[in-house]
Parts: sequence; C-alpha cells; structure tokens
Amino acid sequence: MYQVQQLIAGVWGAGGDAGRSTVRDPADGTPVSELPVASAAEVAAAVKAARSVFPGWARTAPAERSAALRRAADALEAAADQLAEAQTAEMGRPLGAARAGVEAGVATLRQYAELAAVRGGRALAGESDCIDLMVPQPRGVVAAITPWNDPVAVSCGLLGAALVTGNTVVYKPSERSPASGWLLARLLDEHLPSGVLSLVTGDGSVGAALAGQEVDVVAHVGSTATGRSIAAACARTGAKALLENGGSDPLIVDEDVDPRWAGQQAALGAFANSGQLCVAVERIYVLRSVAARFLGALVQQAEALRVGPGRDPLTELGPLVDRRHREQVDGQVRAAVADGARILVGGTVPDGPGAFYPATVLAECTDQMAVMRDETFGPVAPVMVVDSFDEALSRASYSPYGLAATVLTGSMSHAQRAWRELPVGTVKINSVFGGAPGGAAEPRGGSGQGFGYGPELLDELTAVKAVHIEAPGGDGGGRW
Repeated sequence: MYQVQQLIAGVWGAGGDAGRSTVRDPADGTPVSELPVASAAEVAAAVKAARSVFPGWARTAPAERSAALRRAADALEAAADQLAEAQTAEMGRPLGAARAGVEAGVATLRQYAELAAVRGGRALAGESDCIDLMVPQPRGVVAAITPWNDPVAVSCGLLGAALVTGNTVVYKPSERSPASGWLLARLLDEHLPSGVLSLVTGDGSVGAALAGQEVDVVAHVGSTATGRSIAAACARTGAKALLENGGSDPLIVDEDVDPRWAGQQAALGAFANSGQLCVAVERIYVLRSVAARFLGALVQQAEALRVGPGRDPLTELGPLVDRRHREQVDGQVRAAVADGARILVGGTVPDGPGAFYPATVLAECTDQMAVMRDETFGPVAPVMVVDSFDEALSRASYSPYGLAATVLTGSMSHAQRAWRELPVGTVKINSVFGGAPGGAAEPRGGSGQGFGYGPELLDELTAVKAVHIEAPGGDGGGRW
C-alpha cells in the first residue's frame, strides 16, 4: 500500500485538508495507493512557493541545472523496478512495458541534461558599436498535469524540460497513478533546491484549480475535454497552454503489403498497453483485395495474446485502468454492434474480478460509429474495408483529431502522398511505433497544440527576449 504524500514549499506531507482517496489494483480490486486530495488553498500555496524560489533557480548556471538532472536520471535508473511495480499495481500495465516506460523517462532526462547545457541565443548583425542579442529565458512557474497511461515517461519529459531550463514546477500526476508520480517526484526532489519542485495530488478538481492559478505555463497530456478546459483557463490568466490531448489515430493497409505482417502491426498498435496509448491504432482502413486475409491475421493475433495481471511476466494484455473506463470502452463496442458492426473476436466483458477486457476486432464499421470517430482508448480494433488508397486517405483524414497516423504500403508514391496529405503531427510508414531519438511533432485540431517532446520542448518552456545595448549618451548609433 503506497501512502502518497504531497510536497509543498519544500515540505513533504504537507496538506491533504480536502480528504483522501484510494486507488485499487485493476487486476483484482485490492487497494494499492492512498493519496491526499489537495484543497484550493494548498494548490495556491504550492504556486506561491514555486514563484518565490523561481528567481534563484532561474539564475542558476545551466550546467549546474543539467548536472542536477543527470543525478536525478541516475537515481531514477536505480529505482526502475520500484517505479515499474507502482505503474503495474495502479493501472495494470504489464511489468516489462512499465519498465520500458521508466527507461524511456531516464533517457529523456539525460537528453535534456545534455541539450540544455549547450543551448543559447544568438547575436544579431547590428551596428558595429552596439550589441544585439536574442536570449532565451525561463518562463517562470510551470503547472505540469500528467496522465496515468504512461506516467513516468510522460512526466519525465515535461518535468525534465521545465526544470532544466530554469522554471519551477508544480506537478499534478493523475489520480489514477499517484504513487508513480509521488515516487518520481521524491527522486527528483532529492537533487533539486528546496521548493523548485512541488507535488499536489487529487482528482480533476485539483487539476482545474492548478490550471486556474497565476502560473506561466500549463503543460498537460491527457484527454481532449480536459485540454480544452485548460486552454480556456489559460485564456483567462494569460498562461501559455502546452497541450497533447486525445487522438483517434488511423492505420491504412495498402493492397501491396503482406496481410499477415500487416495484421501483426495492427495488433501491436491496437492492443499494446491494452490500447491505452495516445498513439494507439484507433481505426483501420484496409484495401478490399487484402481485407479477408488481413482480418484473419488480426483475429489470430488477438486470440493469441496472453491475458493476465500485469505483475505476471507472461502477460501481454493486462486489465484496463479501472471498471469505469471499461464501461466506456464496452459502451462504444456495444453501440457499434447496434449500428451494424460485427464482432470477429472479443467484445464481451469477462466474469471475475478486475477491469479486464479482451482484445476485440470489429468488422463492417462505418464513419458514423463512435469507435471510428472518437478515441476509444482500449484494446479495440475497428476495421473498415475501402476500395482505393484515395478513399483510405480521405477517410483517415476525416477526423477532429490530429495526433498521428500509420500507413503500411510498398508504394513510395503512396508513402509520399500519405505523409504530405494526412493532417496529423506524426506519420509513420510501415511501423506503428518507432522513431529516432529527439523527434518531436505538433499535434493538430482536437489533439492539442505545441511541441510536447524533443529539443523543441525546451523552446516551448522558454521565452526569447531581444536585447539591444548601446553606450550611455549615444545618439541612436552611439560610441563606447
């Protein structure tokens, strides 16, 4: 049982006046974490404390801030098993995948430690006896509101980039994975000056209270509905909104690819982390000539997945985060069937404890169904058969979201068309996951705004100031 504590003004255990909440293991319903719910006054106190220590942290040499982040990355690496176990207990993620998420977080911290120390502005070509500079500076207080589905990796990105660029941070992890956030914050805090990092915990009301404070940036990864509420709050306060929201990522299967391989790729994209990934495959468009063989391969992959609790090393498909979320996923499946979709495998809530849901493949889906229109965030692969690559591109592009898309094709011309025409931030050709280190993209539409990863995130969390220096007493082109 994890007893989560808050960190406010450098004091662990502060606050909790608004009560406490319990998180249960989604595999069997046993309680695993207890967390305090921050009051509005406690949130305000955390922001006030972060504001008070900001000037000193901003003046700290970039190399010193980078060194602190490297030490934190080493500590995180040493505690990787503990952090992975917390993720598995709280949200059911298989232990191996949880460990990979921690490793990704460690790599991100180290990347930002290296990049930040050598970042600089630029000198401008002005008058020969003047100095003109463009200088990046930290923005101030960053509110970081992070999700439950990959809590360590995502948090390391936002926290690492904000801290190493000289901002102070008030961190609010998801109420569904508070112990993961608490353990991460403890490791980071050990290597930072007191007050530079604060941790507040609780439900969406705590996140809303934090987003409504007089902070300088609100960085959020999570649902589109929450992201839009944050954008509205930032419009009122003047804070910058940095948002990666939901997605409904399409997968296109062209007629010239191996259907069995395509089925493997689709299964990986739709069922990894039980479909609870921002860039999961949410809707599939397959060319008619390969549709039957592709569907057969996809069903075979779904049936072969080993289902069980995340702590079992053989588990490939763990439970969903909780029963409330399972009801939402199953509701979309049942609505699709009522509208004419056909279940090829899965689609039934299992008996027994926990929040398990089977890998599900739906055929004969249409654009009007919620499983093809909205974000399901579960192990569901809805499939639509199309007659041409043009039709596939058109249907894949018709979405309020714009996070990512994948195209499986042997045609270079189709690949070129896909990455140019699909209105999303990331296009992957012939692989549902992957990419070089340091990659970053801007989501579009309902999926958010601003860079949330890569070196560009350092730019998002700094503001550039123009500086012009002349000798006193000059005439606009003065001499020293």
